[in-house]
Amino acid sequence: MSKAMKDLLEGVVLVLVGLPLWLFTEDVDVPVVTLTKVGLVMLCVGGVLVATGLYRGVRESG
Repeated sequence: MSKAMKDLLEGVVLVLVGLPLWLFTEDVDVPVVTLTKVGLVMLCVGGVLVATGLYRGVRESG
């Protein structure tokens, strides 16, 4: 599996986990962190990984 494909896969997984955390955990109380913010961070990191994977895939194919 190429690095581009790994980045794409990791990014999609992070987005799929981060989106429900961001949308549905407003009322959940955790002592250290806010799950809504964790979800938002996971969405951002996942988006960057997807973009990186797409960029690497285009660079490798061209």
